[in-house]
Amino acid sequence: MLELVLASHNEHKRREFTRLLVKPRLGGHLQLLALPAEVMLPLEDGDTFAENALPKARAGAAATGKVSIADDSGIESPALAGAPGVRSARYAGEDASDEQNLAKLLLEAPAHSALQYVCVIAYVDPVTTAERVFEGRCAGRLAPAPRGEHGFGYDPAFLPDDGPAGLTMAELSDAQKDAISHRGHAARAMLRWLEQVDRG
Repeated sequence: MLELVLASHNEHKRREFTRLLVKPRLGGHLQLLALPAEVMLPLEDGDTFAENALPKARAGAAATGKVSIADDSGIESPALAGAPGVRSARYAGEDASDEQNLAKLLLEAPAHSALQYVCVIAYVDPVTTAERVFEGRCAGRLAPAPRGEHGFGYDPAFLPDDGPAGLTMAELSDAQKDAISHRGHAARAMLRWLEQVDRG
């Protein structure tokens, strides 16, 4: 049984990673473990998604002694010189809600302008000291107004290029979203690597 600690206290991410990692691969022999509530994660103060993801995975591995993964993700607008980028969760302020961050993006970026979601998953093994990062991207456009009840973050205003025409990420089913999302692409890249390691 392969055990991975998810170094996050975000319930939305836990549900997505459970769908993306536990169900599809390794014959069911993968268990995603919750990070103990008392473990504090480092601030996300890096300039890149990898620089934010790796310290969290390292903290999870150090606290539990188990292989840990963590991700950092966000949305980039070329019209805003790549913003919000690594500050996606704090775009409207340090304690901003998803709704406030989304409202700021809708105010500042032109409707129908290009966007891309980016996710980097960091993998840290405290025993072998192995560290890897896996990146996934999803291109799309900014909807004029938010729509949909699923997903979180910027999903209600993200129109994915590879999705059903006219639907935001928040209007897709879990299966539809997982097939095209930035986190889905990064998770599958990690699973392919894990399977190669397992066979080796």
